[in-house]
Amino acid sequence: MVDSSIVLFGQTFAYTLYALAIISVMGWFAYKVTKTKKGKDIKPVFFYSFVGFLIITGVSLHIITHETIPWKPMDLNRESIKPDKIFSINISGQKFILPAEKMIIKKGEIVQFNVTSDDLTYGFGLFREDNSMVFQMQVLPWYVNDVMWHFDKPGVYTIRSTEYSGPKGINLIEKNAVEVTE
Repeated sequence: MVDSSIVLFGQTFAYTLYALAIISVMGWFAYKVTKTKKGKDIKPVFFYSFVGFLIITGVSLHIITHETIPWKPMDLNRESIKPDKIFSINISGQKFILPAEKMIIKKGEIVQFNVTSDDLTYGFGLFREDNSMVFQMQVLPWYVNDVMWHFDKPGVYTIRSTEYSGPKGINLIEKNAVEVTE
């Protein structure tokens, strides 16, 4: 599985270049429209050709980046995948109720997190030690929300709520709650 931090870097780079191209053509067009002398009008074919190029590039970027999303194959083939471990987690009163103080996972295992809420909409995010996010999902109340993940790197992870759930929600953090071992 491709690491989500690599995907984020690639998407940031590609979409930054794409945004700069859009800004440059709009700037060029605005400059030409305001500085043109009579008889030297801008030809629409140039503008519309570049806009067409940007549309094709934008759609291509979406298709390419869609194929790099690490959890897509697992979600699409979910019926045929049996997780190695299932952890049931409840969130109630702005507090995580974990099945164990530390959830231990072996490298290479596929884990399913079943997360429920008794009161509010929360987020469930797994974060690396450098505070970058591995994955996250929204947790709706009175519904079993689940996410499946293939852990291919050892490490210690923190669980955090990624949704606003009131002023006390800022404290919804369980440090070192998940450990992936060799």
